[in-house]
Amino acid sequence: MAAWLLVAEVATLLVLLGVCYRPLGDHMARTFTSDRDLAVERFVYRFLGVDPRAEQSWRNYLRSVLVFSVVGVLLLYVLQRTQALLPYSLGLPPVPAGLSFNTAISFVTNTDWQSYSPETTMGYTVQLAALAVQNFASAAVGLAVAVALVRGLAARRASTIGNFWVDLVRGVLRILLPLSVVAAVVLLAGGVIQNFSGFQTVHTLTGGTAVIPGGPVASQEAIKELGTNGGGFFNANSAHPFENPSGWTNLFEVFLLLLIPFSLPRTFGTMVGDRRQGAAVLAAMATLYLASLTAMALLETAGGGAATQAAGAATEGKETRFGVLSSVLFATSTTLTSTGAVDASHDSLTPLGGFVALVNMMLGELAPGGVGSGLYGLLVIAVIAVFLAGLMIGRTPSYLGKQVGGREIKLASLYILTTPVLVLTGLGLSFGIAALTRSLTGTSILNPGQHGFSEVLYAFVSAGNNNGSAFGGLTANTPWLNASLGAVMFLGRFVPIVFVLALAGGFAAQAPRPATEGTLPTHTPLFVVVVVGAVVLVSALTYFPVLALGPLAEGLHA
Repeated sequence: MAAWLLVAEVATLLVLLGVCYRPLGDHMARTFTSDRDLAVERFVYRFLGVDPRAEQSWRNYLRSVLVFSVVGVLLLYVLQRTQALLPYSLGLPPVPAGLSFNTAISFVTNTDWQSYSPETTMGYTVQLAALAVQNFASAAVGLAVAVALVRGLAARRASTIGNFWVDLVRGVLRILLPLSVVAAVVLLAGGVIQNFSGFQTVHTLTGGTAVIPGGPVASQEAIKELGTNGGGFFNANSAHPFENPSGWTNLFEVFLLLLIPFSLPRTFGTMVGDRRQGAAVLAAMATLYLASLTAMALLETAGGGAATQAAGAATEGKETRFGVLSSVLFATSTTLTSTGAVDASHDSLTPLGGFVALVNMMLGELAPGGVGSGLYGLLVIAVIAVFLAGLMIGRTPSYLGKQVGGREIKLASLYILTTPVLVLTGLGLSFGIAALTRSLTGTSILNPGQHGFSEVLYAFVSAGNNNGSAFGGLTANTPWLNASLGAVMFLGRFVPIVFVLALAGGFAAQAPRPATEGTLPTHTPLFVVVVVGAVVLVSALTYFPVLALGPLAEGLHA
């Protein structure tokens, strides 16, 4: 019965995503190609002092991205540190400096890693004016960078790739905000709360008392999923009944976090003038997604030992309202979309189920990835695939008529290597320096041995890929982890963006070359296979040794 439920849920998702794919994808293409500005957009441009008709080179586009993001980190940090002075602080004290640093970077980088219990740490003003605002802004930055790369591929000898401020404003006002309003209304109808009631003391049936927090949850929950952010209003995230009351809201939240990333290939195809290219990208994303979902479902239902097999599945840590396979659907979707939201404890996944969640992030979260970041990540992989195919079969290495030469392959390779270098450096320092190891084993790691290693590995992989989910057995609110994970989140977000925008600028400057008999078609099933193979191969070669020390060793031992 449980298997049929998963099949029904996946079929429902496919129908909903299929219905939205064309209209939403085309709407996003129109949003970023239109030469007309809305009245509210013109007001924002005047306020920012921006000329919406001024095109930017890739270097100026990059400077704008970095300036906007660094200012966002500073503002978010200040709001947390001055929380006690703000209205609706609920009497909560200022957020400690180290945690404020980590959280500010986390939300600006679309990671939403939370080393704290939100309902007892953040007042309403910080939740709304800082965290929720950055949920919109960070998602819009990802969209803007993806669109800039698409423009570069579609351009003909251009020196510019658009205007970041226009892309940012349009992404928020024309895409994220309208969708979030609709999603919030649906969530409200489903029972998600939206109030400013603070902490309410209630009497229990046994004669005791309990303190129940309220808050403006539905509005934050909508953009949390739509923007592939993941930061929950409550510590239990989407396992909390105030955030996720029922089975159908659980499925709706999965739909929200997949909606924009799975529609962006249509946007890509429309903007480059060949929708078959978008279909090929979508096929690669869907192949990886379904393969991961199947693998995790099989591993979680098989269990990790005698006890779980006797129970029929690995039920510990799963939300009983949804069941094991619904939690598998959520976990697969969240680790493949850079979201980080959870409706069950990822720390309670079987060792090999947790291995799949780790691999989902290690693949670069490309299936379909975060808002914007999934598309530009897969396009970088497509560049690698074209180059590899050209080497193997002697065909011209070009993508959409743009030559893939030494500069392009160097930038793509640097993009691929950045996150593994950050993850493995952070992990190596954590276990290679005696003082840091003592801090981890004495304070942070709940489960010693192989699983404890996996908890730390998961934290750095999640931070480096800007996911935000965690193996919950790790106490990460320590000086070392706040600082190191914050640095990994920041570099893991913006260093790859540097290479993506440099690629965009290089492609834009090229004149498209006509396809010949020696050009590899990039809209065929064969190309989809090459892209999927490149994704898996790159990840396996990079991360297999460290996976063998943690989840693989633990899973084989079980």
